[in-house]
Amino acid sequence: MIENLKSRARALKTEVHALYLAARDPRTPWYARAVIWFVVVHTLSPIDLIPDFIPVLGYLDDLIIVPAGVALAIRWTPPEVLVEAREAARQAGGPDRRAALVGGLFVFLIWAAILVWIVNIILALRH
Repeated sequence: MIENLKSRARALKTEVHALYLAARDPRTPWYARAVIWFVVVHTLSPIDLIPDFIPVLGYLDDLIIVPAGVALAIRWTPPEVLVEAREAARQAGGPDRRAALVGGLFVFLIWAAILVWIVNIILALRH
């Protein structure tokens, strides 16, 4: 069972890497690229959009957002682009580390903006 889960996790990483490559292809429509970038950044980011320590919600983003985003991105990506991207991802052997760093930075900036917003609200209420 553990090997099956590891195999599925590797397959998902390869699929996300293929989607990343597909997003860089000019034949991919803009709406597919938007979903792909969201999924790739969310999946490869070392920081979750909703942290796992938040009960229930922390794991729901991983269990719902990623699979739903991958399915939608696959549906909207032209089949010929996806075939080429999957082959390139298999040959590369893993995701691009730069995408993970960009994803981490993106999520960090979102959390920083939320924190600044909350601090502003608190300061406004104190006056």
